[in-house]
Amino acid sequence: MSRENHSGQPATAAPLPQVPAIELRGISKAFGPVQANRDIDLSVARGTIHGIVGENGAGKSTLMSILYGFYRADRGEILISGARAEIADSRAAIRAGIGMVFQHFKLVPNFTVLENVILGAEEGARLAPSLARARAELGRLARDYELEVDPDAVVETLSVGHQQRVEILKALYRQADILILDEPTGVLTPAEADHLFRILKGLARQGKTVILITHKLREIMEVTERVSVMRRGEMVATLTTAETSPEKIAELMVGRKVLLRVEKAPARPGAVALAAEGLQVVDPGGVERLRGVSFALRAGEILGIAGVAGNGQSELLEVLAGIRPAEGRLSIAGAPVALGGPGADGQARRAAGLAHVPEDRQNLGLIMDFAAWENVALGYHHAAEYQANALFMANGALRADTADKMARFDVRPPNPDLPARAFSGGNQQKIVVAREIDRAPKVLIVGQPTRGVDIGAIEFIHQRIVALRDAGSAILLVSVELDEILSLADRILVMFDGRIMGERAAGATDERDLGLMMAGVA
Repeated sequence: MSRENHSGQPATAAPLPQVPAIELRGISKAFGPVQANRDIDLSVARGTIHGIVGENGAGKSTLMSILYGFYRADRGEILISGARAEIADSRAAIRAGIGMVFQHFKLVPNFTVLENVILGAEEGARLAPSLARARAELGRLARDYELEVDPDAVVETLSVGHQQRVEILKALYRQADILILDEPTGVLTPAEADHLFRILKGLARQGKTVILITHKLREIMEVTERVSVMRRGEMVATLTTAETSPEKIAELMVGRKVLLRVEKAPARPGAVALAAEGLQVVDPGGVERLRGVSFALRAGEILGIAGVAGNGQSELLEVLAGIRPAEGRLSIAGAPVALGGPGADGQARRAAGLAHVPEDRQNLGLIMDFAAWENVALGYHHAAEYQANALFMANGALRADTADKMARFDVRPPNPDLPARAFSGGNQQKIVVAREIDRAPKVLIVGQPTRGVDIGAIEFIHQRIVALRDAGSAILLVSVELDEILSLADRILVMFDGRIMGERAAGATDERDLGLMMAGVA
């Protein structure tokens, strides 16, 4: 018998609340004396994109590693679709319908896409039936989710964006209903990131649940429906994205107000500090990577180099740093610099007053098994203050200098004896930046200065770069982040297919104008 309301009409039953796809209750995890997660509660609705933000070391990755079975929580419980789940390892997570796409991909480079997708999910001793079924399923997934990729392509020949698609396909092939992405755009171009967002929105529309770990607030505002903010191992807020702002999220992340745009006075350019003329690079395969690149960089200015990754910016940085030989002419403060042969290495560049913050901090900027104090000496180990005598370095002086740099550049934890791999990505970047900036070089060339870095560290690094400019150094900045280029640079050059497509004053251009040149439209 139906109930009636006050108007005499049959009452409509209230809809039952939807069971969350994921619910974490009281999750805590400590590593020795360090409390990585403290009593974390989190609820993620099914079929939504839920952002998790926080500074490096806030506990985001630890929390997701617990959800994916890499770590066991010290206490607390996990519920998947309302049912308590015991996730002892990643296999248990996969069985529970959870997939994870890591910042550094877990792919076998010399395997094909198809082989990578079925690796660990083979059905029986004979591969042929598994490969045939996987090929058909990949075709369906590609059509359904805009994940087109050649199943027979060897992974190492694919762009970074396509390799990421392979990781997503791996998770979907294993029937994942919940997808965790850890800093997914840290290695993507803006165009690849936009395509990824379309993929994620398509996944959510079809009922998949996406957890997006990122430090980029633009991405949070663009693609998520809810956002949870972590700080120092605790969950401090969960907000409806449409009802908040980047400034509010940033303040919750850091615990203070954060400047999201760089405040700087107009540049006062001086004499030419770095001049390049007709730089040409041909790779071992005969492909011309730099095609007559010329520019002049003056003391007291920041020259930004914009462009889609793979259009010669990396090769240009390597030539300027002495890592890669080239044809053409290069001078620092008017003195010619060799581009090949004896005297063309990075040590000669440093002696001439050039410092280099590389694009890839882990492979080019640090030795991951070395202690922080040893990494601070890299490239500067001949400096007089680091020498005890003709045979030995003054390790105590190096440790003291590293401790001082860590304090001034806010490296956490401030322990000179920890190996580089023990620091978060943002703190690794601060170690490199401290080493290169602290000597007030005549010229600083810097690639992707804030890649994979949290918002508090971004603000800090930007301020240091501007302070170096104001002190009279010349800075060449390469970044795939157009908002970073527009915010920091005084002049902007755009590269396409190894050439300079054009130049703009930073205050007289916008993302659309730069984007056209990045696409090869003069």
